[in-house]
Amino acid sequence: MRKIFLSFALVIAALTFFTNCTQSSGTKSTDTTKVKKTATGEEEVADTTTVARNYPPIDKAQYDSLMKRLAHGDTTGKWPVKNAPYPLPGAIFPYKRVVSYYGNLYSKKMGILGELPPKEMLAKLKGEVKAWEKADPNTPVQPALHYIAVVAQGDGGKDGKYRYRMPFKQIDSVLNIAKKINAIVFLDVQVALSNIQAELPLLEPYLIMPHVHFGMDPEFSMKDGTKPGKKIGTYDAADINYVSGYLAGLVKKHNLPPKILIVHRFTKKMVTNYQNIKLRPEVQVVMDMDGWGEPELKGGTWRYFIQNEPVQFTGFKLFYKNDLKKAPHHMMTPEEVLKKTPNPIYIQYQ
Repeated sequence: MRKIFLSFALVIAALTFFTNCTQSSGTKSTDTTKVKKTATGEEEVADTTTVARNYPPIDKAQYDSLMKRLAHGDTTGKWPVKNAPYPLPGAIFPYKRVVSYYGNLYSKKMGILGELPPKEMLAKLKGEVKAWEKADPNTPVQPALHYIAVVAQGDGGKDGKYRYRMPFKQIDSVLNIAKKINAIVFLDVQVALSNIQAELPLLEPYLIMPHVHFGMDPEFSMKDGTKPGKKIGTYDAADINYVSGYLAGLVKKHNLPPKILIVHRFTKKMVTNYQNIKLRPEVQVVMDMDGWGEPELKGGTWRYFIQNEPVQFTGFKLFYKNDLKKAPHHMMTPEEVLKKTPNPIYIQYQ
């Protein structure tokens, strides 16, 4: 998969983006989130450290039934994943399918989230939600905005890490946009020459919010010092376990529902030692098939790197433009995606 990454001459003044070559919860809640005004008059979240949540207990028989349904007739014995823990109460999967829009507010080239004005973007997302509800009436759909909060860039920056951290004001804007349709939010990180241990903790003020989740992108994790965009990066199971452990700690400390952790993948080397990924009741791990291209090519990527290397849940990414580049110039429909084994429970549009 070839994605877009961010290049800055001088951040804030001018931004230049370029393409690389490549349970039904029944929730009752009391949220003491406080809001303050920024210097520009925009509302931003000031404090979410005190959150009280009451969720119904997990019905294990129902959970097992839904997981079997997601396995979609798998005959390999890989799905549902064996010995996976039951989630804490309040889990989104497998009770709902998440349909998300991906991108960055600074760029119209990084995904649909930033390509369209918010009102138009949300209307289009709601249309996709309806399409998925029609394709699978038995699974409610949860809309989401998947925001690239740390972006790989072509300039090394002051510290030579080739990544730019979005200002909190931008993240606040995404949260405010998401509120309009009761969408959850994912904050995605492209570490470049930095590392996940340095970047993740900086987003904790947002990750302690019940509706904010996390994504990590191996494509731009350049462990050998190569500049982002020159080759495809990698994460090991140890990196994923660090993130899930960190998120689990926040869930326990702040009495939160389980977090969703999205891991993008479209090559074997992007995720090493997948069998060592640790599953936890506090975190739901999604391996997201992140490749673009014609349906046949995407199908092969799915089989080799998602279906055949099971972790917990699966995701599938659809590209409004890149999937149309080659014959048959067709972006897969929800009905077509739902033929995959197992069924993806997380869907992302770019």
